[in-house]
Amino acid sequence: MTSPAAASAPRAAAGAPLSLLLILGALTAFAPMSIDMYLPSLPAIARDLHGTATGAQQTVAAFFVGLALGQLIYGPLSDRIGRRGPLLAGIALYLAATVGCAFAPSMPALVAFRFVQALGGCAGVVVARAVVRDRFDHRESARVFSVLMLIMGVAPILAPLAGGWIMAATGWRTIFWALFAFGAATGLAVLLGLPESRSEATAARARAETPLAAYLALLKNPGVMAFVLAGGLTSAAMFTYIAASPELVIETYGVPATSFGWVFGANAVGIIGASQLNRLVLRRHAPDRVLRAAALCACAAALVLLVAALTEVGGLWGVLVPLFFAIAAQGFSAPNAVASALALDPARAGSLSALFGALQFGLGATGAALVGVFHDGSAVPMAAVIAVCTLGAVTALRLAPKP
Repeated sequence: MTSPAAASAPRAAAGAPLSLLLILGALTAFAPMSIDMYLPSLPAIARDLHGTATGAQQTVAAFFVGLALGQLIYGPLSDRIGRRGPLLAGIALYLAATVGCAFAPSMPALVAFRFVQALGGCAGVVVARAVVRDRFDHRESARVFSVLMLIMGVAPILAPLAGGWIMAATGWRTIFWALFAFGAATGLAVLLGLPESRSEATAARARAETPLAAYLALLKNPGVMAFVLAGGLTSAAMFTYIAASPELVIETYGVPATSFGWVFGANAVGIIGASQLNRLVLRRHAPDRVLRAAALCACAAALVLLVAALTEVGGLWGVLVPLFFAIAAQGFSAPNAVASALALDPARAGSLSALFGALQFGLGATGAALVGVFHDGSAVPMAAVIAVCTLGAVTALRLAPKP
């Protein structure tokens, strides 16, 4: 009989089981679904709760803070006691907070419930990454992460559409009941179809050190931090684009709000296409080598974007074309960065996954905030932040171990 440790040892595989991919994809989708589905309802929420547009935006900010902080809790916990327990507890917390959101009587209450909702939902993101590392080797895990990037790319396209339809038909509170149904279905799938995958080696390491010691060990590992920083900075470039693009495209360049979705969708399709092309490229090239190439391409596109923004050459298209390539590179960067980092310290997969996610959202929030601080009505602040992020990713990768 195969022991639990042996059964969960990383392996190379011709392909991950479809049922596993569906469950991991749903877990990965907790964050984008919970953010993007209710975005179209923010003005209605502000009106109904007698709040302001700024107050409604705080419900988004609270969710990002919860995502960043919560991951730091679930990571070492999943290493110590297993993947399933913390994951199911997180989903239960998510469901309870989602009910609170649906019944929220005021804007401060909704902000608080959104924070708690993120604290629960982030368990899915952390544990999904750790399970991939538990079950697959370096190259195969990068390919699986590419499949999960497909989910991350599709969600921003479909979730706002679904949220808009639900709000128009039954009001914004029903959106949270839809999220409750999604969370409950995912929790049931985890309960019935996701076996424990944490190895005994991971458990032994976690019991031998405190969570703080685990994080300090990761922070002192230059190879791990090179990949974590590279992944976090490329994600920050994407979050910067997400935060700046509505104001820029609609207000500065005069694109109708009804057409903005096509711009947003085109870049999402670019990420999806790149992530699926990444699966093919990984058949012949190592993940860290692909990551370096993607970071260089993203940096080159970002510099072209910055020049176009400064000179205003090409107008809207002068911005959109290099922006597309800079953002699409995320489809290569994200899966290979997390896979390469996890390969260097698989015994701390949960803690490393949490650190990666916390830095990803933390740097993303910083990039989005900088665009707001330096906002001048042009594309320059967005382009400058994206250029700095991609250049930082290239610089960080110089510290990473060579393939």
